[in-house]
Amino acid sequence: MSNFTIRDDFYLDDQPFKIISGAIHYFRVVPAYWRDRLEKLRAMGANTVETYVPWNMHEPQPNQYNFSGMLDLRTFIQTAQEVGLYVILRPSPYICAEWEFGGLPWWLQNIPEMKIRANNQPYLATVNRYYAHLFPQIADLQIDQDGPVILCQVENEFGSFGNDQNYLRKLAALMRKHGVTVPLVTADGPWGDMLTNGTVPELALPTINCGSKIKENFAVLRSFNGTKKKPLMVMEFWDGWFDAWGDGQHHTTPAEIAAAELNDTLAEGSINIYMFHGGTNFGFHNGSVNNDRLQPITTSYDYDAPLTEWGEETPKYTAFRDVISHYVDIPTVSLSADIQKKSYGTLRSDGQTDLWTALPMIGTHHECPYPRSMENFAQGYGYTYYETRAGASREIDVRLVGAADRAQMFVNRTLQATQYDRQLGQREKLTLPNPGENRLGVLVENMGRVDYSAPLYSQRKGIRDGVMVNGAFYLNARECPHFNGSAVSGG
Repeated sequence: MSNFTIRDDFYLDDQPFKIISGAIHYFRVVPAYWRDRLEKLRAMGANTVETYVPWNMHEPQPNQYNFSGMLDLRTFIQTAQEVGLYVILRPSPYICAEWEFGGLPWWLQNIPEMKIRANNQPYLATVNRYYAHLFPQIADLQIDQDGPVILCQVENEFGSFGNDQNYLRKLAALMRKHGVTVPLVTADGPWGDMLTNGTVPELALPTINCGSKIKENFAVLRSFNGTKKKPLMVMEFWDGWFDAWGDGQHHTTPAEIAAAELNDTLAEGSINIYMFHGGTNFGFHNGSVNNDRLQPITTSYDYDAPLTEWGEETPKYTAFRDVISHYVDIPTVSLSADIQKKSYGTLRSDGQTDLWTALPMIGTHHECPYPRSMENFAQGYGYTYYETRAGASREIDVRLVGAADRAQMFVNRTLQATQYDRQLGQREKLTLPNPGENRLGVLVENMGRVDYSAPLYSQRKGIRDGVMVNGAFYLNARECPHFNGSAVSGG
């Protein structure tokens, strides 16, 4: 059996070891392409692959676990070992990753007294339960059991969120309890109080996340470590950036600039290139960022990485390999997967349907006296449609209170108005045309929960508080017109 230790440097079997890692998120790549992407990482000269572990994918509903198919973490790790790569595992309950809710399950918000990322009994109890299912999947794949896993991360960028080291210590203890034996790390920005807030140096090696000014940032980390010499590592070397709707352009970082920063990193320490291969945000798991306004992340997580979303090498790949060749020998790797691009021609639809025809088939009908959030219907993603009787013909002033994230308002199932983000809650003047009964409907789209910092809190979707009509909350407390509460929630 091998051993991996942290002293003044990283040591593999008591020999100094420079970690040259690249990030590949198995949940952003279809399994048929895992080996191809890993082989290309090895061929660039890397000796390690890093991946996050998304809690919300592995436990989509309370006590329902999935480690198969695209979520077969064990097979991904074993494939990495077959290719000749070690593995850095980042299984903390929160991952950020420009991922829905930062990897936290939406249903945490339904648990009473829940406080995420805190020394909070309900939160730690659910983490403990999740870890009891997660770590048996990979415990025997650690390096001291002849597996490839060399490091595990306790929490992710906690220093930009909170300063509760007792919480971090309890997370580390839960990892040890459930079988983690390899060294632990934390990862934080080198700015402000982030390192002070987010580290427990007696239990886990502090590392930093950044994409530039490497020498300056390593000096900060070296100073933080004090007189005790420890290995320097950039756990997330941002070689590009992600795209969000509304940015206006694809974010790129010139290959020569990123390569120079890569060289500065390897000259002093170890690195994990974030991302080596970005992949794709499938389904409703793109998440959002909040930069003064809500911006959903795009389906593509290309990240301007050395490998494109579809797996082709870029000039950045060549530039990085040239830099890495000054520090390690570049191995000869024969690519085993025959992946071909092809044209699928023109696809034509032969029919269509509308929302109203589809609702009974894709949703579940609920009756309630007032609007309730999406999560109250045990629904995590997608859309929620609310509808009620609105009385006879007249002009009404409609205001949504606590809606998220895009709301379309209907009268008799005809679209009248659309509100999004900062427009939400504005008053809309709507006309009820029928002399008899009319119906008011609101379709609310969940555009992705924010993945970073303070907006992590209060992320219920749908209509959280209520609908005001002519200045009053519309309920079924009195005679017609009243709120009939017909809410159809569909994923």
